[in-house]
Amino acid sequence: MVDITAALVKELRDATNVSMMECKRALVESEGDIEKATRVLRERGMAVAAKKASRATNQGLIASATADDGKSASLVQVNCETDFVARNDGFKAFVAELAGKALETDSALGEELKDEIVAKVAEIGENIVIPGNTRFVQESTGLIQSYIHLGGKVGVLIEIGCEKAETLEAPAFKELAKDLSLHVAACNPQYLTSDEVPDEEISSEKEIFAKQVEGKPAEIIDRIVDGKIKKYFGEICLVDQGFVKEPKQSLTELLAETGKKVDDEICIRRFVRYQLGQ
Repeated sequence: MVDITAALVKELRDATNVSMMECKRALVESEGDIEKATRVLRERGMAVAAKKASRATNQGLIASATADDGKSASLVQVNCETDFVARNDGFKAFVAELAGKALETDSALGEELKDEIVAKVAEIGENIVIPGNTRFVQESTGLIQSYIHLGGKVGVLIEIGCEKAETLEAPAFKELAKDLSLHVAACNPQYLTSDEVPDEEISSEKEIFAKQVEGKPAEIIDRIVDGKIKKYFGEICLVDQGFVKEPKQSLTELLAETGKKVDDEICIRRFVRYQLGQ
């Protein structure tokens, strides 16, 4: 029988992050062959992942990464089963690593990194799911701002555009970018503008609003429904929402106000928001 030394077990542990006990078992089974033992652990990890795949993953973390040149940024959500694991330093490091990898692809990380996820499931003993990852890459002058809220429970990416390169260094523009990311985190808009709202959603809301005022003259119903639809857009469309720090001011007005300060045209190009449990 091959002597399974502590050094051999540690070598396999360092290479796989699997527990010392499991590493020793795999080495015994493979008669001290590191390569075979690694394969045994991977096979076991896949079996463990398959068993845990049906478990609910309501906890986890959202993280972001920004490229060194600032021209691209990522957002990734990684779910696990318990808050205990979500607060673990090893899990946090894993999520941060995934955020970095999300800078390099627009494909679903859950599909691209199946082996890494299987290995992490085997290591921590909980199911892991990556419900979403997003990458923004600048195509013209502007700024991509990220914001992580509530210790990783909510995350935002938002791209703000301008016409002049010097605007990027203006304090008012930088402050606007931070405020807008905070606003998206707090107010959870569903669309950027009303043009993005699907026609069927608008029709459905109009029907509901019309039923609320049944019995009134048609022209009054139309006027009331139009007003309610406008208010509805103000709730779900980012540029129509009241600014979280000054609700009486719409974001469209805020963009115009900041534009005057920096003598430039400013717009919101796109945004994405992730929240655990949604």
